[in-house]
Amino acid sequence: ILGFSTLPGRLSMMAFVLNALTCALALLYFIRRGKQCLDFTVTVHFFHLLGCWIYNSHFPSTLTWWLVHIVCTALMAAIGEYLCMRIELREIPLNSAPKSNV
Repeated sequence: ILGFSTLPGRLSMMAFVLNALTCALALLYFIRRGKQCLDFTVTVHFFHLLGCWIYNSHFPSTLTWWLVHIVCTALMAAIGEYLCMRIELREIPLNSAPKSNV
């Protein structure tokens, strides 16, 4: 189904890319650590590979399937790590005023 020549193929590829973007946001809210984004991304895509293998009863062998998933893995990891690093590197607010009520 995946391919550039047909409309359903292009729509499927766009769905995979949009899924990678939404999963990058999920990494931001659930993982919150930039160093762990690649680990969780590869784990999610590995489980997807296993699910596809079990569902289709054969190992995925088409080049377009592998290219789409490699691109989506890289996209999800890079954007997820970027978003998590932005949160981690925010300034910590320090109040220098005393909190005593005299």
